[in-house]
Amino acid sequence: MTAMNVEQARLNMIEYQIRPWEVLDQGVLDSLYAVKREDFVPAAYRMLAFSDLEIPISPSARMWMPKLEARVLQELAVKPTDRILEVGTGSGYFTALLAQRAQHVYSVEIDPELKASGEASLRRAGVANATVELGDAVEGWSRHAPYDVIVLTGSTPEIPRNLLQQMRTGARLFAVVGTAPVMAARLITCTGDAVYSSIDFLETQIAPLTNAPAGERFSF
Repeated sequence: MTAMNVEQARLNMIEYQIRPWEVLDQGVLDSLYAVKREDFVPAAYRMLAFSDLEIPISPSARMWMPKLEARVLQELAVKPTDRILEVGTGSGYFTALLAQRAQHVYSVEIDPELKASGEASLRRAGVANATVELGDAVEGWSRHAPYDVIVLTGSTPEIPRNLLQQMRTGARLFAVVGTAPVMAARLITCTGDAVYSSIDFLETQIAPLTNAPAGERFSF
């Protein structure tokens, strides 16, 4: 694609996929223009960078659909002072979107190959305020806690207690909660010391996190 065609495809993605999903925050839309999605898509799928589908990035992992990326970014209401934990780096694209709006993103990836490729894509994109670390953060990542925002990029049947305990007051956590075919996009806000509110804002399905817990349910 020529540069002009790429920008037209980006515009079409925003106007015909993302705005209809009630993403109207101008700051979020500006981030979608600023962070070049095509630079985080595997070369074999570059022509599909702006399509309304999940793009494979490994045998078990896929990029979210653009409209889900945008809607979650809007719901999280990221602030310039926020310190973020991202559970699952994947392609690094959502990491870059978060970093564009936050103070710092700590992204933890369990797959060494995805960790390396996501880190390389972030470096090429000039993202300086994101740190990619190798490990399993599904039960929390105490190294940089507490956090203002926590994002789980894969689904989980339950919200692990340890993650909730790493939220500071006012922090937001996003996860897709449930098991196929019934999953909900959930935003949890820490409103006080060990006090949380929760809202499910849409139904969707994404692949599960590696080692996602299936234990005790956390009740609100």
